[in-house]
Amino acid sequence: MLNVEPNLASPDEFYEQLVELHRGLTDEQSTLVNAKLILLLANHIGDMDVLRAAMAAAREGQDASSTSAAVGS
Repeated sequence: MLNVEPNLASPDEFYEQLVELHRGLTDEQSTLVNAKLILLLANHIGDMDVLRAAMAAAREGQDASSTSAAVGS
């Protein structure tokens, strides 16, 4: 089951580390680092049901019609 409740002991520290991870990288390098991080964390989780739920939650509200509507605004 996907836990969507706050679960980080130090969310500000995590955010700072995430920003630092990307410091000095090009957009392409940053995208690659994000992909690697996602794959490492997915491997750590290891549960396909949880991963499917996370992917669905991340995709919510990102369909083509909502994106094009936002661009047209």
